[in-house]
Amino acid sequence: MFQPVPSCQTSTIFLGRVASYFRAGNHIPRAHRPTGSTIRYCEIDGRFGRDAPMIGLPRRRLGRTGLEVGVVGLGAMDTPNSPEATETVEAALELGINFIDTAREYAGSEFLLGQVVRVRGAAGVHFASKTFSQTIDGSQRDIDRSLSTLGLERIDLYQLHDISTPQAWERVHREDGALAGLQVARERGLVAHIGVSTHSMEVLERIVDSDAFDTVMVEYSAFYPQSARLIERAHARDIGVIVMRPLGGSGRTSEMRGGIEADREGILTPRNLLRYVLSNPAVSTAIPGARYPSRVVENVATASAFVPLSAEEREALEAAAAALY
Repeated sequence: MFQPVPSCQTSTIFLGRVASYFRAGNHIPRAHRPTGSTIRYCEIDGRFGRDAPMIGLPRRRLGRTGLEVGVVGLGAMDTPNSPEATETVEAALELGINFIDTAREYAGSEFLLGQVVRVRGAAGVHFASKTFSQTIDGSQRDIDRSLSTLGLERIDLYQLHDISTPQAWERVHREDGALAGLQVARERGLVAHIGVSTHSMEVLERIVDSDAFDTVMVEYSAFYPQSARLIERAHARDIGVIVMRPLGGSGRTSEMRGGIEADREGILTPRNLLRYVLSNPAVSTAIPGARYPSRVVENVATASAFVPLSAEEREALEAAAAALY
């Protein structure tokens, strides 16, 4: 169980990106720097080290949008809350991440990304944002603000944010609801595709059955495996599946019975948790949050050397996660 991968393959292009990035910037604080004289990663021991090569970041199709996105993106909700916020975004782009998720509600996130876009441009990067508004007027105002703040003429994906109750679902579907606002924006060419995020299995089922959205963002992890069935249904309908909280979410550790030390097998590592999510082929992309460049490197490294977990390994992770609550 969780056997090391017997061999690692090297992508000189990818390694070159990593090495040149850190040589040029050299801005990761010592506390966050990986060990070793070269920035490499290997599935064999899950750590940084001289003999740990990477391969390129795989891509998957984001459902009916047709966008080819990295299996790992950047969830930019907490990124601004870091002294190295700009460096974290730049690291993501340098290492091949081409899908970044933000929202009007994420304080400073769109502004941060807009600053980066204005310096280096947005070519090859797919941005997604969200509105909390549930009205047509409010959603259109948010889209206009997002375009201005991000410095874009068109946003690749715009989503309704946290539609997690039947009441919210009904409100956004009214004639003057937010869904109509997104549809009008799409017709005007302000957004290319529309999606929705939810924390409710009941609403997720409605989303999939409605066939009104190009993508859905949903929680899924070894800590929250119950969304797998509806993820499969969404994939079957060609709805792109974006996974939030693939590592369990920032609050999981504090909620665990006995803390992370209760993971006696030592298998609930970020690497294994991310592999758990990516082992589901119905998942288009996972968007773990990152506040430091080193976390971006580790996420990309895991995805680049990704080997799917076996059914036995997935069950072991689920059991270990369940035992902590």
